Amino acid sequence: MSATLRGLHQSALDIIQCPASEDSVTDSFGQFIQGVQPHHLTPTLLHRSKRMVLDSIGVGLLGSTTHVFQLALQHCQHMFAPDDVSSVYGRRGTRLSPTLAAFVNGVATHSMDFDDTWHPATHPSGAVLPALLAVSDMLPNNRKPSGQDFLLAFNVGIEVQGRLMRFSNEAQNIPKRFHPPTVVGTLGSAAACARLLSLERSQCSHALAIAASLSGAPMANAATQSKPLHIGNTARLGLEAALLSSIGLEASPRVLDDTAGVAGFSAFYEDYAPQPLTSPEEAGLRFLLEDQDMGFKRFPAHLGMHWVADAAASVHKLLLGELGSQGMGQGSQVVGLVQDILLRVPHSKYINRPFPESEHQARHSFQFNACSALLDGEVTVFSFSQEALQRPDLLALLGRVRVEHPQDNPANFDRMYGEVQVTLVGGDVLKGRCDTFYGHWRNPLTNESLRKKFRSNAGAVLPREKVEGLIEAVEGLDRLEDCSTLLAQLQ
Repeated sequence: MSATLRGLHQSALDIIQCPASEDSVTDSFGQFIQGVQPHHLTPTLLHRSKRMVLDSIGVGLLGSTTHVFQLALQHCQHMFAPDDVSSVYGRRGTRLSPTLAAFVNGVATHSMDFDDTWHPATHPSGAVLPALLAVSDMLPNNRKPSGQDFLLAFNVGIEVQGRLMRFSNEAQNIPKRFHPPTVVGTLGSAAACARLLSLERSQCSHALAIAASLSGAPMANAATQSKPLHIGNTARLGLEAALLSSIGLEASPRVLDDTAGVAGFSAFYEDYAPQPLTSPEEAGLRFLLEDQDMGFKRFPAHLGMHWVADAAASVHKLLLGELGSQGMGQGSQVVGLVQDILLRVPHSKYINRPFPESEHQARHSFQFNACSALLDGEVTVFSFSQEALQRPDLLALLGRVRVEHPQDNPANFDRMYGEVQVTLVGGDVLKGRCDTFYGHWRNPLTNESLRKKFRSNAGAVLPREKVEGLIEAVEGLDRLEDCSTLLAQLQ
């Protein structure tokens, strides 16, 4: 461990006492982070958050096989001095400094756009989990957090993100300016790390304010190799904010407040209207995750794609009926039947991509995901391979797609729908519609489906016994005396 990191590490353990900040919305968040206790975690919270941890680890492990992850890891290994502290997804024996491990594991988590999504829209687990794993690795063996403390910190990070998103009506809709995890995720990571490091109330507030200065990335980098860096940075920079606060760095005590003439967190949202968090000491404290489950993806693409894919898959079944026993769903025969494809989807420019040229663009293309499902009856990890992207049958269908944006179909993950209408060469019309896809928070994956996804993802990197060991460790996390068992399975 480098001398600099040893200093930060020691200071994180030997907390500096700081004076309490003034009574404010920001202070209420600091009070919540510092004061919330394990008994506040209800069985529903434990169940849902453990599912999030398991899914995020699996997605991260699979993501460690991607080119963008390899680039990020190579950068960290070549540009920074070795600091063998925290483990890296999918790389046995490879360790980095805690902040860099949080970064590359965050990149892995979002490298395929396979990670969980909430409403208002953000990717909450990828911002928090890599940072908490890195901190847990950093702490000495006699100071490892219990599994319950780990889950408490995780839930703190998720809750802070959810509350911040709800301070803006603008945030309810699919974003246009900032990628949401880079806005709220950095503060969620800071809050989670501050809790795991047992920072004082004022230090928790300062960690949030420091993180606010490290937040924000433009939507222009969606559907590029740089988008996964957003999640890597939320994890890394949130951890750095907590560590800086632990050694006494201060920031605005009112960064989350709506202060006339001074832009704080309101800089990210024009209709920002903050409310204080309920004190853990008061009755009525209730986590948002209690009332709204998480959305888990069945295939690695932007969440909006799941509506059109399910609608198109239902049309695929109708096409098989048209083909009869001779067709058996072969691509060229499907293409021969189709004259026109109409998609009725929300208006959102960055996910309206008629002819995607890369896997990242394909993950953000209504047209690509609809046509893939029309051909194959589903969208999978393999749908985004270079071979699949260049299929002549797929390209032929893409050339027949039109898009409409009905007034009753808003760019809002809680209210949108996907509709696919296929006109056949003979004039018949086949329709499919999806209002709530399987995996949406209103229609959550079963535990069996979630484990199946995890086994498929983690099994691409780890041997079977490690995969099963991770399932057992995560599902029993709240009963572990310390989280070393979880860390050992990852290493």
